[in-house]
Amino acid sequence: MFEELSLKLESALKKVTGQGKLTEANISDTLREIRRILLDADVNYKVAKEFIDNVKVKALGKEVLASISPGQLITKIIYDELTELLGGGNKELQLNPTGITTLMVVGLQGSGKTTFCGKLAKRLSEHKRKVLLVAADIYRPAAIEQLKLLGKQIGVEVFSLEEKDAKKVAVDSINYAKEKNLNTVIIDTAGRLHVDEQMMLEVSDIKNLVNPTETLFVVDSMAGQDAVNSAKAFNETVNFDGIVLTKLDGDSRGGAALSIRSVVGKPIKYISNGEKLDNLEVFFPDRLASRILGKGDVVSLVEKAQASFDEFEAEKLEEKLRKNKFDFDDFLKQIKVLKKMGSLSSLIGMIPGVGSKIKNTQIDDKALIKVEAIINSMTKEERTTPKVLNGNRRKRIARGSGTSIQDVNRLIKQFSEMQRMMSTLSKKGIPSSMRNFKFN
Repeated sequence: MFEELSLKLESALKKVTGQGKLTEANISDTLREIRRILLDADVNYKVAKEFIDNVKVKALGKEVLASISPGQLITKIIYDELTELLGGGNKELQLNPTGITTLMVVGLQGSGKTTFCGKLAKRLSEHKRKVLLVAADIYRPAAIEQLKLLGKQIGVEVFSLEEKDAKKVAVDSINYAKEKNLNTVIIDTAGRLHVDEQMMLEVSDIKNLVNPTETLFVVDSMAGQDAVNSAKAFNETVNFDGIVLTKLDGDSRGGAALSIRSVVGKPIKYISNGEKLDNLEVFFPDRLASRILGKGDVVSLVEKAQASFDEFEAEKLEEKLRKNKFDFDDFLKQIKVLKKMGSLSSLIGMIPGVGSKIKNTQIDDKALIKVEAIINSMTKEERTTPKVLNGNRRKRIARGSGTSIQDVNRLIKQFSEMQRMMSTLSKKGIPSSMRNFKFN
């Protein structure tokens, strides 16, 4: 997410690092470069200009304390302005404490709208909401079936009608939710490949009929300024309440994310950075600003870990570490938990200072699949007692997992090194931070 933008900003900020003080000359040189970087990233021209002007006003005349460098000071100013540009503070989704909460989801076709409905339904269900998904996209082939498949995966009912009347589907779904004592309705409306009058009229009519608690606009962050233009058109028609940015895991230059909130004046509420139904994050402007500046996002990383780990299993693992009995079964559990937390590249991007170190490194999530295949091809004895893994056993495991003998040998070597590290940790005492991890 924003790797290229982060690296370019980091390079630009180095120009004032090490200088004795901030001057109008070195501030201007640095901000001129940052402005060019923002425009290259497809940030709206007016947004980029206002951002640079605000940073310049705050940077000029600032005294550089002995304890910090000019580079650190201007980085802090840029961080504050980025946070403000992205919305300042977190704006939570509004949910009615009593009665039905109706959430209407709008956007262009191909933006990830239907998938987002499934992700949001899963998230709200996990927070004890009784959710109904509504298939009001009656035009796109297989849209209803896609939503039903998502509903089946997460155990959420999907409401649809045979007749091709999106307004009737939306209205009838509210009555159905009341009958079934469901308190949250998520309406997936139809999209088009571009903004057109018929589409806008339909979403406007649906909004007037169901009077949603919130209307969410889903936008493909890879669409650049087209995303900003469609957001303006939708906001003028339906006056939506919040924005959802999807496909942030793609090769996005970041311009839409940095422009859209400022242009339409509506908060970003969620970001989606993967295809899995767990890949949905509540949006925090300060955390994204930190990621963009290469400072990581430890808070989100910890939250992902806490959501994926189980306290009882953590205690069992701690006991195994103390007795130096960490085996391949334990290793496999950790891999499964790691996969639940998201893609490796998104997790690594949350670690401060790592982005620039891995800029030329390909992070392949399929590597975890290969490791799982190798471990699953082992017998129970081989998993719990790795020292029995002789040459013949390793050949059999390679054949069974569809990998090479070199892959198997590499994994066993890495695991042995991990065991030795765990043994050392157990002798010195397990850090209290590890006890907060929860495995399942």
